[in-house]
Amino acid sequence: MSTSALSLLPEADRDYLEDKGYEHDVEQVGGFLHLIIHKFDLPEAYLPRTCDLLIRLPSGYPNGNPDMFWTRPDVKLTSGSWPLNADVPEHYNGLQWQRWSRHFPDDRWRVGVDGIDTYIAAVRRELSAGR
Repeated sequence: MSTSALSLLPEADRDYLEDKGYEHDVEQVGGFLHLIIHKFDLPEAYLPRTCDLLIRLPSGYPNGNPDMFWTRPDVKLTSGSWPLNADVPEHYNGLQWQRWSRHFPDDRWRVGVDGIDTYIAAVRRELSAGR
């Protein structure tokens, strides 16, 4: 984990990740912070049942909300189908990631209130839909 990049996360986010016991890395990549949560558990609708989860935090975060999320290895529904809008590969830092095109409206992001905890809860809600 890059100590200098980790320090770029707000203290509340660092505390949340530590309190939840998430094994994670933070990297500065261009204008984004990449938060990678390792061994992220997925609901029963998906295979594999764990993956690495990438959340790209935009410049200005937490005043701006993250958009979309990425997983590796590729995650499929137990039927063998790709999840809805999650069949596009993208490359970051030399690794291929599966992009989940999920857009959370800016008007739902509460500046000064929302953070990584809110975003991970939104990702979990989306994944629990099993689609």
